[in-house]
Amino acid sequence: MTTVSPPVSSPDIQPGRLPAYEYAKRFAGATPRLTPSQAALEAERCLYCFDAPCATACPTSIDVPSFIKRIGDGNLRGAARTILESNPLGGMCARVCPTENLCEAVCVRNTQEDRPVAIGRLQRHAVDALMEGKQPQIFTRAAATGKTIAVVGAGPAGLSCAYTLARQGHHVVVFDARPKAGGLNEYGLASYKTPDGFAQAEIQWLLGIGGIEIRKGWKLESTAQLDAMKVNYDAVFLGLGLSSTAQLGVPGEQLHGVQDAVDFIAALRQSEDLSTLPVGRRVIVIGGGMTAVDAAVQSKLLGASVVHMVYRRGPEQMSASKAEQEWAQTNGVVLHQWLAPVEIIGSNGHASAVRFAEQALVNGKLTPTGRELSWEADVVLKAIGQQLGNPVLQQAGFTLQDGRIATDADGKTNLAGIWAGGDCRAGGLDLTVEAVEHGKRSAQAIHQHLSIAR
Repeated sequence: MTTVSPPVSSPDIQPGRLPAYEYAKRFAGATPRLTPSQAALEAERCLYCFDAPCATACPTSIDVPSFIKRIGDGNLRGAARTILESNPLGGMCARVCPTENLCEAVCVRNTQEDRPVAIGRLQRHAVDALMEGKQPQIFTRAAATGKTIAVVGAGPAGLSCAYTLARQGHHVVVFDARPKAGGLNEYGLASYKTPDGFAQAEIQWLLGIGGIEIRKGWKLESTAQLDAMKVNYDAVFLGLGLSSTAQLGVPGEQLHGVQDAVDFIAALRQSEDLSTLPVGRRVIVIGGGMTAVDAAVQSKLLGASVVHMVYRRGPEQMSASKAEQEWAQTNGVVLHQWLAPVEIIGSNGHASAVRFAEQALVNGKLTPTGRELSWEADVVLKAIGQQLGNPVLQQAGFTLQDGRIATDADGKTNLAGIWAGGDCRAGGLDLTVEAVEHGKRSAQAIHQHLSIAR
């Protein structure tokens, strides 16, 4: 066995590693907005395919050729209507959706020009124009039905469900544990993806439809709460998200300096002055998804000298898209594959290094090769996935699958009158755009259920 161990040194974690003016510059939007002329030229590249594969690839089934045609015609309001009719969080999804793996991946321009139509940027162009205009609320609410629905969780799934139900004339009460609504859109995404407070601006647009009340500081902590909801509301939708991070299960995991990546990102997103946010000089991020990329890149942007992002399998198995991986490398993050953590080394109660074992696939199974190596670290960020982690669900009698709530295609659970969607629902892709579709589809099913029950 070959082991390479770094020298042990004192942790170097401090705020203000950059000149004050650098923070705003570094955390500005990663993708520049299209100018009107750029949008018009890009829209002209669309072939307006019949039975367009891009629309089929979109989890929310946006009529992509239709909204792009409207942009080409200069009808941005009509384009936004087409988008938001299918996806009420179309502005956020335009910013964070992995379009390179979905709609843009199947664009026919890939074979003709080796470059797809920039669908995501065109979608943002249209929605932003609407929301920044004088009359941003493009839809009207139906007459009040007298029905009230409880939505637990103000993330993408819950907000989508609430908005869709409110448009149908129902009253919706959204319960959430956080000080701000938005879920991962507010707390879990890189600042450079959603600058200028867009998450909250989009929520204000959603609330503009009327009929939605948000109650903050509420947590699902007992079966009695669910029982009360079933009595007091005509239906219940659970958009709980995932509340706990999976553990590495290695020695040293409890040392100071070891932190969940989602907590690091949340602290950064809520910081009013990034120069006051401490960051390690040497950071190791363990994981291969978009959360790992967001944590690694933002550590580098805050002034970390060396950032390693380490994954136990190969680059093809990383859930972060190829574009996300390239973005990390462009920003100075060093990517490593085929390395599994075996120990977090400590000095005086604080993490000082991480030891990894090299992995190889043997008969389809990850197997240590016998080679090990270590890197120094002031901060270790864990981004190996999240779990539902709420015992109340099992106590209440929900059918669970792989630790998440089992539902039918419309999100209906095994308990009467309760639907579920988003990351807490079993079998999903853990994407914002999919959570939006879950919420929308469950809202349609709830509306139909309540209409029959009248």
